[in-house]
Amino acid sequence: MDAQKAVDTPTTTVLMLPWIGYGHLSAYLELAKALSRRNFHVYFCSTPVNLDSIKPNLIPPPSSIQFVDLHLPSSPELPPHLHTTNGLPSHLKPILHQAFSAAAQHFEVILQTLSPHLLIYDSLQPWAPRIASSLNIPAINFNTTAVSIIAHALHSVHYPDSKFPFSDFVLHDYWKAKYTTADGATSEKTRRGAEAFLYCLNASCDVVLVNSFRELEGEYMDYLSVLLKKKVVSVGPLVYEPSEGEEDEEYWRIKKWLDEKEALSTVLVSFGSEYFPPKEEMEEIAHGLEESEANFIWVVRFPKGEESSRGIEEALPKGFVERAGERAMVVKKWAPQGKILKHGSIGGFVSHCGWNSVLESIRFGVPVIGVPMHLDQPYNAGLLEEAGIGVEAKRDADGKIQRDQVASLIKQVVVEKSREDIWKKVREMREVLRRRDDDDMMIDEMVAVISVVLKI
Repeated sequence: MDAQKAVDTPTTTVLMLPWIGYGHLSAYLELAKALSRRNFHVYFCSTPVNLDSIKPNLIPPPSSIQFVDLHLPSSPELPPHLHTTNGLPSHLKPILHQAFSAAAQHFEVILQTLSPHLLIYDSLQPWAPRIASSLNIPAINFNTTAVSIIAHALHSVHYPDSKFPFSDFVLHDYWKAKYTTADGATSEKTRRGAEAFLYCLNASCDVVLVNSFRELEGEYMDYLSVLLKKKVVSVGPLVYEPSEGEEDEEYWRIKKWLDEKEALSTVLVSFGSEYFPPKEEMEEIAHGLEESEANFIWVVRFPKGEESSRGIEEALPKGFVERAGERAMVVKKWAPQGKILKHGSIGGFVSHCGWNSVLESIRFGVPVIGVPMHLDQPYNAGLLEEAGIGVEAKRDADGKIQRDQVASLIKQVVVEKSREDIWKKVREMREVLRRRDDDDMMIDEMVAVISVVLKI
């Protein structure tokens, strides 16, 4: 819809502004669904290309959720269909960030026109809470990353010379060397990024919402609350759960193949929609899969603009698909990740450890074999190991993926099933979340907190 005031809306209206990455959009949409069930009217604001991508997750769309277009400045280099991080070539990411910031003026018009009772905003747009404040609209930050990495980052800002007070899962050797200086201190670049991030957190009215849950990150939530001097409310894991009636041709093709595999015998391999491993890494992962002797379904993606010019054969080692035979299914560009993880033949998830994928794996009770690539992913992989629900394939001192590591961990978790400790913990976590869903306690707490902020 255009930014026109809706008629006959319920008493409490909320405008949501997530960052334009799919993991952020997906979590915000699930939060919007939860609020809409509690008599909130939600305006969901993002770029048209992003809204088009998530509308299928709302069929039929409830009248209490309305989509609002946020138009970014366009250019020949960054036309509207690239106003999303999904499949965006890496050299365009800084330009997309600039375009998103440049949309602040358009967003101010939207906020003035809709005049919601509350803004719920992400952590990559400090201009959003500033605009809300100028209009006397309360604003709450909803953060879609792990709490543990936020707590680590803020600790480094507040106490740069002291050790983090909790378990030192942090990072394995290669990542520790990459993300810290020679004397073990956090790098200056990391500190500067954390300080900018901190503004978005501090601008939040009395409370910060997080897409996590206490059984996984409770101690980090408590420490983050101390650092921020705000209440930290967990509302997760918010992940999209497809219904059995949602069917498409690609899903049926995949399902037919999975149905022929034994229970827990197959791994899903996927590295998200924003990172594309270079050929050398693809080859190491491929050899690791081959040596593991497990069945696997591998989702191979390419940056936008390269989908038609690059084929599976070019991305993978010569003869790899043929040698794998019936053990393998390789899918180009897209696959229904949630539906695949729910299938009974899936016994492991070879993942980049993006936070949304981590939460999906926990929700559906699938152990993770982590192959983190960048950003927060190494921290998330460390958290999974600390929690006992995943393992990480360690890189060598030069940062190279090691095929023997990939093969060994898949064998342990999926083929030999010798890691009973992981399976036990994953099942326990899944049951905790199922009971939580029945009680709906986290959403009740969130609604109560919002009511306090809005004084209603």
